[in-house]
Amino acid sequence: MQGSSDESAKGAHGAGDGAGREEGEAAASSSAQPGTGTGTGTEPGGERTGRQRLAAAVWPPRVTRAQLIVALLLFVLGLGLAIQVRSTSENSSLRGARQEDLVRILDELDDRTKRLEDEKQSLEGQRTELENSSDQAEEARKQTRQKARQLGVLAGTVGARGPGIELTITDPGDSVEADMLLDAVQELRAAGAEAIEVNNVRVVANTYFSDSAGGVSVDGHKISPPYRFQVIGKPKDLEPALNIPGGVVQTLRKEQADASVRASQEIVINALRSAKRPDYARSSAQ
Repeated sequence: MQGSSDESAKGAHGAGDGAGREEGEAAASSSAQPGTGTGTGTEPGGERTGRQRLAAAVWPPRVTRAQLIVALLLFVLGLGLAIQVRSTSENSSLRGARQEDLVRILDELDDRTKRLEDEKQSLEGQRTELENSSDQAEEARKQTRQKARQLGVLAGTVGARGPGIELTITDPGDSVEADMLLDAVQELRAAGAEAIEVNNVRVVANTYFSDSAGGVSVDGHKISPPYRFQVIGKPKDLEPALNIPGGVVQTLRKEQADASVRASQEIVINALRSAKRPDYARSSAQ
């Protein structure tokens, strides 16, 4: 009897030990599984949410040196573009112009386009006359003489007369410089001026202006104020070209000079230029 009781006690002890070992192994396996325990930032199931994984991927940021250089270059480029756009908009001569001034500028552009179209049609008409003429040699000589007279006016080798304007610039403060007079000539040419004379000096394609003591030199000829421009062309085109916002007249008045424009139906230009033979250029026509 004693032996059986001892065996029963040993069996009970062995069963207890087995149960204890099974509980320990279960606890160890549960603690070894990832995502279990009392840690934070996880779902009860033991896995992190998509938002948490995304946050972990982007923060803290991982920026390379190349990315920093590219970002700096883009910033500098954007800043430069912004400054340029702002400067262009602030310096625009038409900024703040009145509606009637803008309409007048558009009319002037339309007139320039029409002049070019008329010139194109005239050249096409001359070509047609030459092709259809029974005596093409005589027609060619006629057109050549006519072209020579036209080129003589442009080159300043012959006198000219016709409608146009008189531009008078007074300069009591000696503030008018050569580039201002050159701007006036360029504006007049763009508006269709065919012949220009400044203080008895004929203005041609190679005319240059330079500053000199007490005045301005035109092709080496010194002229002094008041500066008088005799211009042959269409008065309705020439006068508005000088009076546009930010144009010649407004610029001169900012420099304490005064400019007056008078239209006339008879402008006479007698100043001539001698025909100079070019040293190097030769005609390419055969």
